[in-house]
Amino acid sequence: MADLNGKTIAFLLTNGVEEVELTRPRKALDEAGAKTVIVSPAEGSLTAMNGDWDHGDTFPVDVPLSEADPSDFDALVLPGGTINADTLRIADGATEFVRAFFDREKTVAAICHAPWILAQADLARGRHLTSFSSISTDLINAGAEWEDSPVVVDGNLITSRNPNDIDAFNAAISEALS
Repeated sequence: MADLNGKTIAFLLTNGVEEVELTRPRKALDEAGAKTVIVSPAEGSLTAMNGDWDHGDTFPVDVPLSEADPSDFDALVLPGGTINADTLRIADGATEFVRAFFDREKTVAAICHAPWILAQADLARGRHLTSFSSISTDLINAGAEWEDSPVVVDGNLITSRNPNDIDAFNAAISEALS
């Protein structure tokens, strides 16, 4: 991974985040020198999931979504998890937060179910991307060109399908930020 010293990266998530889609990219970015920050509409802490049924670890929220300023960050990572992604896309301020990164042409990386928020925010239209297969129709209906690939990079947008693609996802984020 490239040297990312001086980069600050927001991880937008809430309860039900797929734990490995948070911890592995976050660890890789931290080890590369970036500062990673959990931004969430959840208060205090949130609980991750391992799959859709098993509760995972609890993580502290670094910055409440209501207080987060996109201009403070160099990039945005959107981990997946069915519950997380479905909850986040309708959370107050979440779509506006994501849209602000696109407006500023900053890197946005979304994995698994996380691209649902792109459809919700009308940011999928005209974009080439991938996701967990079960939401491909939602993204296509939102105007995206969907592809079944480990990682798809379309300008400032990086997307991946699932936890099996995390190494490719991390490499694409590193390349985009270096």
